[in-house]
Amino acid sequence: MADIQSVIEALEHIILGKPVQIRLALACLLARGHLLIEDLPGMGKTTLAESLARVLGLQYQRIQFTSDLLPADIIGVSIFNPAEQRFDFRPGPLFSQLVLADEINRATAKTQSALLEAMAEGQVSSDGQTRELGRPFFVIATQNPLTQAGTYPLPESQLDRFLMRIELGYPDPEAERELLRGIDRRSLLRRSPALASAEQIQGWQGDVEKVHVSDALLDYLQRLLRYTRQQPEFAQGLSPRAAIALLQAARAWAWLAQRRHVLPEDVQAVLPAVAEHRLRAAFAPAGVTTSLSRRLLAAVDVLA
Repeated sequence: MADIQSVIEALEHIILGKPVQIRLALACLLARGHLLIEDLPGMGKTTLAESLARVLGLQYQRIQFTSDLLPADIIGVSIFNPAEQRFDFRPGPLFSQLVLADEINRATAKTQSALLEAMAEGQVSSDGQTRELGRPFFVIATQNPLTQAGTYPLPESQLDRFLMRIELGYPDPEAERELLRGIDRRSLLRRSPALASAEQIQGWQGDVEKVHVSDALLDYLQRLLRYTRQQPEFAQGLSPRAAIALLQAARAWAWLAQRRHVLPEDVQAVLPAVAEHRLRAAFAPAGVTTSLSRRLLAAVDVLA
């Protein structure tokens, strides 16, 4: 099997001009988290998810979220088997290793909440039974901006289940020119071989957990947390769950850089993706969080 650098190179060959977003998506997976991609239609959100599944050799399912989607449509249902005189469970698309929840905020809150147990515990409950999901289990959800018609805002409890939220944005002129001149990205994707496996990814996740974190680094991280909890510009501070997510993401970022210890630069690289959707500005309209994480990084020194 190839190493992680070969995986990154293969993904960058398909997804042009987005090296940071590719590394953030991989870091999210290696930190055992889930990823929310928020952007306009046509920016490559689905292509990124499919590319990750293909290159990493993961079982892949796409769920198109709509206003009439029911929880049973994603979890599965029990159907009566007359020959055996019993109910047999038919697993839904959630029983996979990489699940794309496409346009998640077009579904109602009831259906959105059906993902909560799966994302938090890696299992679902149906008909009084608990069923384990795939390993690894990675949810990538895409979300259209709330200004678009037919969208429902994700509740804060659902947002908090995503370790990271990223945007892809428009490509730079050079990447866009290559897109216009080059072959179709989906054709390229279909020809891409799997460079890893589920077992190898679980091994990488174990390696990430062994990345060393010094006491000085933990001091810096706690100063960041304390600032969000004490300064009046923040309506609410980062929770302990957010702190753990930030630390795990920084470990994964350091591991992707082939280091066995975390630097402050690793925390700074992942903090906007980890913290921005968890922070709220005081005395500002709901959903306005632009630059809060950047202001946080600028306000807190690396050294006490």
